[in-house]
Amino acid sequence: MSGDITDVALKQVIGECVQEESGLYMISIRQKEELEESVFNAIRRLDVLQELLEDDTITEIMINGKDDIFLERNGHITKWDKSFENEERLEDIAQKIASLSNKIVNISSPIADTRLEDGSRVSIVLPPVALNGPIITIRKFYKDALTMEKLIETGSLTQEAADFLKMAVKSKYNIFISGGTGSGKTTFLNALSEFIDNDERVITIEDAAELQINHVKNLVRLEARDANIEGKNEVTIRDLIRASLRMRPDRIIVGEVRGKETLDMVQAMSTGHDGSLSTGHGNSPKDMMTRLETMILMGIDMPVAAIRQQLTSAIDIIIHLGRLRDKTRRVLQIAEVVGVSRGEVKFNKLFEFAENAESNGRVLGELKATGNKLVNTQKMYFAGYGQEDNTMAG
Repeated sequence: MSGDITDVALKQVIGECVQEESGLYMISIRQKEELEESVFNAIRRLDVLQELLEDDTITEIMINGKDDIFLERNGHITKWDKSFENEERLEDIAQKIASLSNKIVNISSPIADTRLEDGSRVSIVLPPVALNGPIITIRKFYKDALTMEKLIETGSLTQEAADFLKMAVKSKYNIFISGGTGSGKTTFLNALSEFIDNDERVITIEDAAELQINHVKNLVRLEARDANIEGKNEVTIRDLIRASLRMRPDRIIVGEVRGKETLDMVQAMSTGHDGSLSTGHGNSPKDMMTRLETMILMGIDMPVAAIRQQLTSAIDIIIHLGRLRDKTRRVLQIAEVVGVSRGEVKFNKLFEFAENAESNGRVLGELKATGNKLVNTQKMYFAGYGQEDNTMAG
């Protein structure tokens, strides 16, 4: 074959070759079809990974070198019985994945965070940093985004909590979602964005574009860019946040904050961009605020007291997610940030997960209102809600 060839033409050539060679062997029609698909995937797609990517029951794929491929279904991890032909082939696939988002990964730059065409999140680590061969971790992208309704059906939160969060988003409270790795922060942020009015101008800022906000017409999507081989032309999350402030946003959504950009996000929330949303890694609302302080200190030398004052002024509500021992993802707490007292950030717990029992390995419980009401009600009133609407948290 020479020149460009379409997928249809390539499949036809593969089929002819398989038909010709299979005359020497006793193989079934199904085996022929599997062989044709395997060869096509090796040439045009992602080799043995393609089968896993097309399986909607798989949520995560973990490749630890050419022979060890693990996958996650329903929160449980198992080893796959297939492997790559050799390490060079696996490295080729890693390069191919990186190139889809114009990312560079090689011996001199062996770590890359990227995404697939469908939005699936990918982490790549190559030798010599990775001692057991190329490492690829793929967090699968949901073809059908999980809606707030689906999250209620699966028990991640209650209708009462969802109604409260709808009021909070509509009232443009600044909301931060915290949780550990794999707790569902991005999924929940997507679901929460359903409550944003479709006539607002929304700007999303991400390391790798994952958010699915389809109902907003006036949507601007920004994605950070790594430096090139010469170490130039990098565009950071900080750069994008600063640029977004000049784009007349109604809301700014930062996919995740991990470092110096936290200061820019907090300042955006504090300077007229109410209703902004973001996520971060934390073990509890209190731990999350401490981590945000640390991240701000990475970018500027400020007294901790001043940082805490800025944080509590900027962030109104923290939603904390977690994975329980039965591997289910739940909202564990919804808390209002009410200010600083005696040097400590104070929270007003509105909803908290209560475990009742365990049955057949599944944790039974639900997110319950604590009886506390919102303290900072000004945004709620400005949005047209009345005092009676504050009973959703009581």
